[in-house]
Amino acid sequence: MRAILIPVKDLSRAKQRLAAVLPQESRTLLARAMLADVFRAVSAVRSAEAVFVASSDAGALAAAQARGWECLVETQQHSESDSVDAASLLCAARGVTALLRLPGDLPLVRAVDIEDVLAACPGRPGAVLVPSRDGQGTNALLRTPPNLFPSHFGPGSLAKHLAEARRHPVGAQVLRLPRIEFDVDDEADLRTLAAAEGVGECTAAALRELFPRAVTRPVGP
Repeated sequence: MRAILIPVKDLSRAKQRLAAVLPQESRTLLARAMLADVFRAVSAVRSAEAVFVASSDAGALAAAQARGWECLVETQQHSESDSVDAASLLCAARGVTALLRLPGDLPLVRAVDIEDVLAACPGRPGAVLVPSRDGQGTNALLRTPPNLFPSHFGPGSLAKHLAEARRHPVGAQVLRLPRIEFDVDDEADLRTLAAAEGVGECTAAALRELFPRAVTRPVGP
């Protein structure tokens, strides 16, 4: 069974790296909007049999439950890697054979991008990785089986994940998918997003509220 895992941090403290340009209330608004667009894109995916959301955030869990997805409720969060690995074990126990970890802050992502990752799913133990725009991070990670190797999200994670694949050893494919590669971590990303085409509908609305002069062109999933 193929499934998607979306880990969501406590959004009341989201996007700390944007603290110099946005107050927490605005950062939370933007983070919730991006998550809503990711949820919308994921709901249109047809090649995944299940969706799991791992979070302690009540709003994220309620939105996932409303879509009929399985909620993995966290009582504490040490790191994203710990959250993903714990959730991956639970997914494997529920019969998931291939698990795609997808972040909740991809404002340009569309269902077709997610389908492209799932289509590359190996038939035997292996991994598919979509890097961040700078080629250093890992914005999407598909593992067969879900607990194939430990997660190392954060700076330099792409190289660390590829090293894990070699260490086991299993095959690992790197896909370049621009809409998955774009996330929002810092002020430069925010400026790029404000001028981007194809921004998700909810994110575009949040940007208009935060930056009334910004021009965005929202699209569907």
